Amino acid sequence: METTTALPRWDMTVVYPGVDSPEFAAALEGLLADLAALEALFDGHGVRRDGAPADLDAAAVASFEEVTEHLNRVEATRHTIEAYLQAFVTTDTRDSLAQARLSELQQRGVRLSQLRTRYQAWVGGFDLGALAARSAIAREHTFPLAMATVAAAHQMSPAEEDLAAALDPSGAGAWEKLHGDLTSQLSVPLEVRPGEGIQDLPMSAVRNLGYDPDREVRRRAYEAELGAWERAALPLAAAMNGIKGQVGTLAARRGWADPLDEALHRNRIDRATLDAMLGAAEEAFPDLRRYLRAKARALGVPVLAWYDLFAPVAARGAGGADGAGPSWSYEAGTALVREQFGAYSPRLRDFADRAFRERWVDAGPRPGKVGGAFCMALRGEESRILSNYHPGYGGVATLAHELGHAYHNLNLAGLTPLQRQTPMTLAETASTFCETIVRDAALRDADPAAGLVILEASLQGTCQTIVDITSRFRFESAVFAGRRERELSIDELRDLMLDAQRGTYGDGLDGAALHPYMWAVKPHYYATASFYNYPYLFGLLFGLGLYAEFGRDPEGFRGRYDDLLASTGRADAATLAARFGIDLRSPDFWRSSLDLIRADIDRFEALVAAAVA
Repeated sequence: METTTALPRWDMTVVYPGVDSPEFAAALEGLLADLAALEALFDGHGVRRDGAPADLDAAAVASFEEVTEHLNRVEATRHTIEAYLQAFVTTDTRDSLAQARLSELQQRGVRLSQLRTRYQAWVGGFDLGALAARSAIAREHTFPLAMATVAAAHQMSPAEEDLAAALDPSGAGAWEKLHGDLTSQLSVPLEVRPGEGIQDLPMSAVRNLGYDPDREVRRRAYEAELGAWERAALPLAAAMNGIKGQVGTLAARRGWADPLDEALHRNRIDRATLDAMLGAAEEAFPDLRRYLRAKARALGVPVLAWYDLFAPVAARGAGGADGAGPSWSYEAGTALVREQFGAYSPRLRDFADRAFRERWVDAGPRPGKVGGAFCMALRGEESRILSNYHPGYGGVATLAHELGHAYHNLNLAGLTPLQRQTPMTLAETASTFCETIVRDAALRDADPAAGLVILEASLQGTCQTIVDITSRFRFESAVFAGRRERELSIDELRDLMLDAQRGTYGDGLDGAALHPYMWAVKPHYYATASFYNYPYLFGLLFGLGLYAEFGRDPEGFRGRYDDLLASTGRADAATLAARFGIDLRSPDFWRSSLDLIRADIDRFEALVAAAVA
């Protein structure tokens, strides 16, 4: 199926006419005025550490409610304005005006960060039980207030917290921005096929060649990509060292055992849950390597190289370009998503219809646009989805995945910013669920040849989430351990990355053709919220567990599921899982989800055996 129209770009004019418009200028000016008023309100009510009133009288309750409501209003406005600017910066990092406005917002946002810290410290001084007994707003915010109390116990002095917030835009924030700007504008000289001549391609386009059915094209792209990362490694290594150094230093000063301890609190799980999940995942590595070896047989190679990980599996009778299997144009992909979302529920289908109709999606790759895919909440029920769509099952699955995030945001609509604070662990629940809906439907309708292609694409993503995510977790753990002593060199970062890949992929990949610069590729390493990896594994396996529950009780599940999505900022993961009879600290739960994947691998091996016979 060929794409018949240009891939859509998202519509931001429904928010403001443009970054240079008077409407946007007025909104930004209004936010800054509200922020100044909030700061004055904090000062007037003594919102600071040890500032909570000793007597919880009517005036104290009124003070808490006024401060909390005003903070929520400012947070909501700031979020919409920042998301609006991110929509321009992520689709064209060379947009100097949007970059300037975003930088201005982030610089002014230091004040809001400082006020959040003061609010946490202030809340930590209240008797939350007594406060909830007298305040409806406190009762509605019971869980976020409890989380704020824990955070308050891990604060430095007010002066140190203010300084840390003030320095962040020129510290870790600047390093993160450097990574985003440099990698999105990286140009790679590449002769895609002999005789075509060398072209300067954006990195996102070069990485997309990893999906090309021609192995020689994939190899050329891989080698050109590694060369580009090698040339860019010096500033990226500096960024990695700068961010990890800052995060580690602040975690220690705030009394966390290590950055992972802080990340577990932020993601609302404990070490017992993490250990149970990672242990079960490691038990499954031999099975994922079975998948990799079966894919090698399907491709007709003795062992997969890194550049074969995303290669399409050809199957006789599967159709598609170059015999690579079913090919979905963007129009066909959206039609499949709409149809299968509708098979789950009319509400989910209507939501997808609205997202496509109102142009929430920016679909195609282009120079200056960041790679990968993401979904960001915008305002109310609205989200925006960025993808770099390619016309295969992987492109459709990614679209369904990101729409799942947007559906999660729909269920959070109407809640305050404090109530909407969803940890990464639970943020992947709806995305995994929606992706699984589309996958299972596509497999049901597929003949064996097409089923092989679809199942491989699904297992491809699963392998990334289990094996590669674990390699990233191990790498980041090793970087933090090394960074406590000193800066790490480019060679050391390369070696740590290769060690992590060898320890997870094992004999499933050619050890001489791994990716030593994956630390430079992934933006997750460059965020101040560290360990932006294991939550994806949690989301996959938790989402599969919920999908299995849906299969057992479809009618009773839908309402409980939407309620769970609306509660992800108001309870921890273990509490929400218990609503479905799930014990997250038990390895058996994680093994049961992994057993579903093992069954897929068994089926894939059988399909490969039949295809190559």
